Amino acid sequence: MTWTTRPVVVLPAIGVVAGFFSALFGVGGGVVVVPLLVLLAGFTTRWATGTSLAAIGVTALCGVVAYGALGEVNWGDAALVRLPAMAGVLVGTWAQQRVPTRTLTVLFSLLLVAVAVRLFIG
Repeated sequence: MTWTTRPVVVLPAIGVVAGFFSALFGVGGGVVVVPLLVLLAGFTTRWATGTSLAAIGVTALCGVVAYGALGEVNWGDAALVRLPAMAGVLVGTWAQQRVPTRTLTVLFSLLLVAVAVRLFIG
């Protein structure tokens, strides 16, 4: 498959997987989309991160509407998480541009392994 045809086939599939896991577990952006964009679509870590954030905004909005309609959103707590997260995105983006790509990939991999171990041991 060439680069021009791969995203047309792979990117929608990544979107479906991300949407499914986002609704099922509350994850989808960084945990699912970034690794799949790197592994299956050949994105660099930086491109995958930016693309993931752009895509996940719409996914998150759909999730909020669906869970909000079911009455399963604590709006006050969501605001307490959302506001500092917005500041964190700005600081994280600044930091990401100053860290070598290989270091980003290793740090992200370590984060995923740490989360997996923590979930596994309970």
